[in-house]
Amino acid sequence: MKKNALRDKLLKNSTLELASVLSESEVYHQRELITTPVPMVNVALSGMIDGGLMAGILMITGNSKNFKTGFGLLMAQSYLTKYPDGVVLFYDSEFGTNESYFQTFGISQDSIIHSPITNVDELQHDLAVQLESISRGDRVMILVDSIGNLASKKEVDDAIKGSDKADMTRAKKIKSVFRMATPQFVPKNIPVVVINHIYKEIGTMYPRDIVSGGTGAYLSANDIWIVGRQQDKDDDGLQGYNFVIKIEKSRTVKEGSKIPINVRHDHGINKWSGLWENALDGGFIVPNSRKGYYSALGGALATRKQLDNDAMWEEMIKSTDFLQYIEKKYQLGSAPILKEQVAVV
Repeated sequence: MKKNALRDKLLKNSTLELASVLSESEVYHQRELITTPVPMVNVALSGMIDGGLMAGILMITGNSKNFKTGFGLLMAQSYLTKYPDGVVLFYDSEFGTNESYFQTFGISQDSIIHSPITNVDELQHDLAVQLESISRGDRVMILVDSIGNLASKKEVDDAIKGSDKADMTRAKKIKSVFRMATPQFVPKNIPVVVINHIYKEIGTMYPRDIVSGGTGAYLSANDIWIVGRQQDKDDDGLQGYNFVIKIEKSRTVKEGSKIPINVRHDHGINKWSGLWENALDGGFIVPNSRKGYYSALGGALATRKQLDNDAMWEEMIKSTDFLQYIEKKYQLGSAPILKEQVAVV
């Protein structure tokens, strides 16, 4: 039997809805991008300024007040901008995301299904039911905030009974959630953002940050960020924070990369965060011997305050090979993604 005839017979016999020849596979070759309005967030997601969020699990971890939920809402806002008819399944265990958060990001609450959860078992059951009803082509994004402090039902029941024995089932239950759900996210084209916590490794001189939830959560995630922060101060005091995204795990971005994203109290996320430092490193902006002055795009000398604006970055992205420089610096080889030419300016 000729190869193509055998191939066609096996394909015809397949019981799997999305089975196809690999060269024609919709699942394998086309990973849609949800581009955010912040170029270096797109780089953290995919290694490309004009990249973005893809189907699968992005786990955002870090200590308290490190803008983890803010990044999650940025993804939700970007998803709903691309798909105005889309819906975000919001599994909420912390109840700290008040109405003003959604207003700040311009997210319509009518596009959010708020699903309060109090234990891992509730998350597992509802997620299983929802995924059973979702088909590829349905515009659904999932946001879980958070899984870090979510107890198991057994832990809750033990507390009610007055038992103080340690719960050894929680990590297994979280692993079960991801084992059940993860294989469905990419075939059904569902981007998932999971907020999580970290803790410090015990017993070492230089303790590492450990992602909470056990190996199940870690292994299932396509991408894991560990978000730190540094104060952004000037003569008038604290103005905001530089949140540093460390790429702990990724299938498209070089692990260990650190990407600063500036968020100020007065104007929120600085759209052009992180680009200045990269432009300096790549020679796209050249410092002058006159302290505090630079040249860019063949223009006259100017200060950073004069240069660091929409017009300069839009022109640099449009007319230089800055995008290619960023990809070479951050991207981990090639990935089977659908790279749409989506404007980020």
